[in-house]
Amino acid sequence: MSNGRAYRSVYHRPTNPPPSRAAETESKRSHAAIPVAVVILGVGLYLSQYTVLITALLGVMLFFSGLSFLSTRLNPLSPHFYLTRKPSWTATAVVFLSAFALLYAAYELYIRGIAPIFPHL
Repeated sequence: MSNGRAYRSVYHRPTNPPPSRAAETESKRSHAAIPVAVVILGVGLYLSQYTVLITALLGVMLFFSGLSFLSTRLNPLSPHFYLTRKPSWTATAVVFLSAFALLYAAYELYIRGIAPIFPHL
C-alpha cells in the first residue's frame, strides 16, 4: 500500500487426490437391507410355530425383494420405496439367503407336519 509492495493472495486452493475406485464403488452401495432381512427372518421363524403360511409368504416376499435389488433401485423393504444408493452385493446375498431359509423352514414344517398350515382361530 504505502510501501509499494504488491500483496499476493494468501488463499490457495487445496489439491485433493482423486478418490480410489474401491472407495468410490463402496460409497455408492448400501448395507441397510441386512438388518431388515435378519429381523424378517427371525420374525418368520418365530411365527412358524403358529402357521406355515406366514413363513412361506415372508420367504416369497424376501425372494422378490432380492430380485428387485438385482434389477433396480426399487426396494420393498424401504419405507420410501426408492433407494438413493444401490444395495451392496452382501446385502443382496443376505436377503436371498434369508428368503431361502424361510422357504426351506416352511417346506420342512409342512412335510413333517409340525406346524399347521392355517393358524387356529
